[in-house]
Amino acid sequence: MALYRFLALFVVHIALLASSCFAGDPFVFMNFEVSYITASPLGVPQQVIAINGKFPGPTLNVTTNNNVVVDVKNKLDESLLLHWSGIQQRRSSWQDGLLGTNCPIPPKWNWTYQFQVKDQIGSFFYFPSLHLQRASGGFGGIIVNNRAIIPIPFATPDGDIIILIGDWYIRNHTALRKTLDAGKDLGMPDGVLINGKGPYQYNTTLVPDGIDFETIDVHPGKTYRIRVHNVGVSTSLNFRIQNHNLLLAESEGSYTVQQNYTSLDIHVGQSYSFLVTMDQNASTDYYIVASARFVNESQWKRVTGVGILHYSNSKGKARGPLPEAPSDEFDKTFSMNQARSIRWNVSASGARPNPQGSFRYGSINVTDVYVLKNKPPVMIDGKRRATLSGVSFVNPSTPIRLADQYKVKGVYKLDFPTKPLTGPPKMETSVINGTYRGFMEVILQNNDTKMHTYHMSGYAFFVVGMDYGEWTENSRGTYNKWDGIARTTAQVYPGAWTSILVSLDNVGVWNLRTENLDSWYLGQETYVRIVNPEATNKTELPMPDNALFCGSLSRMQKPQDISAAAAITGNRSKLFFTLLMILSALLSLFR
Repeated sequence: MALYRFLALFVVHIALLASSCFAGDPFVFMNFEVSYITASPLGVPQQVIAINGKFPGPTLNVTTNNNVVVDVKNKLDESLLLHWSGIQQRRSSWQDGLLGTNCPIPPKWNWTYQFQVKDQIGSFFYFPSLHLQRASGGFGGIIVNNRAIIPIPFATPDGDIIILIGDWYIRNHTALRKTLDAGKDLGMPDGVLINGKGPYQYNTTLVPDGIDFETIDVHPGKTYRIRVHNVGVSTSLNFRIQNHNLLLAESEGSYTVQQNYTSLDIHVGQSYSFLVTMDQNASTDYYIVASARFVNESQWKRVTGVGILHYSNSKGKARGPLPEAPSDEFDKTFSMNQARSIRWNVSASGARPNPQGSFRYGSINVTDVYVLKNKPPVMIDGKRRATLSGVSFVNPSTPIRLADQYKVKGVYKLDFPTKPLTGPPKMETSVINGTYRGFMEVILQNNDTKMHTYHMSGYAFFVVGMDYGEWTENSRGTYNKWDGIARTTAQVYPGAWTSILVSLDNVGVWNLRTENLDSWYLGQETYVRIVNPEATNKTELPMPDNALFCGSLSRMQKPQDISAAAAITGNRSKLFFTLLMILSALLSLFR
């Protein structure tokens, strides 16, 4: 009886402890084993990065405010970080999965990410952020659903479909790295993949036999939410579905004004949700197409992804020519006007009950202005490098956020220029000193000859203007100060500028980068450091128990931290509930 009483009290104690730590928002658990597999997406066997043996990886399907726990086992032969692109990591840049905040996960080690999708909804994706690894895979979709109490601004779709598109090389990421390290361009991709698969054989000359292609099964009369992500290396893609309208509904966490497109340009790193109604007669299957944009189309015909939309009552295979892409190879005005037409739905509720437009960004005074100018790659100290405003970023061996935590000096400089440097370009760990609760205007000036997209971690920013030529202060007169889309990744056309506004209310160290993997690898990035002068857990969570140490702090790292103890630490809730089950079973034996 005494033992029974002791076990009963212990169960109550554990239950109280568990409830105090994990009360409120639910937890979602996933295990990711990241490894190499052999696949032949373009008909040639090659090494790709898989998660749990699958390429692409599994979808992370969660709901607003869920706590997400992902235990990652690195079975690659090199270090790894996973970045949750578009997830804002409120109060916790520790979980962002980038070198500015995290030490890499060594080969054969586990590390557990734990973060909350606080006040977010929408369509995003994850990918490995080191060593050009995304060029070999390791990516997957993220769905953040609305809570049941928050209405969505359209009828509940009959299904939810993720489509991952991207340019693809038969050479793996290590070979591509060697090309860049040798001072060369990557050259034309070998193709475009749709959900990790090559093109349907719509043309026997361009597409060889035996390639596995993606098929999306649908039912007539139904409406599906189709989430499309460009997870590629550097190629903008035009997405279209033969004979079907794409009703745009959401982009990277913001509901949009709903409007139909026959096709939409989706640039590297961008995500969109479309509502697509299956309203055709299904006399045949239909083509799903993702084709390269702003290139010499006669030379790039092979760089086209083709999948199949298959109605359950389809009467035959897709045949004939592909639906045409916009015919503006040498005139990008159509594409820019299309981008400008994407507007914020100010009356819709996002993650919270209040309308998205209740945040009146156009009436807030700007506190910080940065003009970030991109140019073609340059030579610095004998190396081919990419720059922003004349600075090519060098990742420190000790992450910036970790250096701040332990007051390590000399890791970085808070001297990123507000305007492009006038002298020679330089390689430095130069960081933007952001103003906590400030309101920052960033002008992205693309003086390169190719399209770029830029992403900022930790935030959704407002895209308020874009145009060709050089930005001037007079350009502010063209800004959209009411319903510019709030998103995480914005395109900047060659010879043009894009202006964004961002409210700096998320404490941490946040990456600002080009999404073009080649230019990112060559140094076209920086970080924005946001510090609350009054340190408090209300604005930034403590450093996680299982944080890795590297660089000048590597002496603090214990081998057992990841292989055993930290893996358990990262899965506390599983441990608690397992203990509860065991102890409850023991109690039943004594009754």
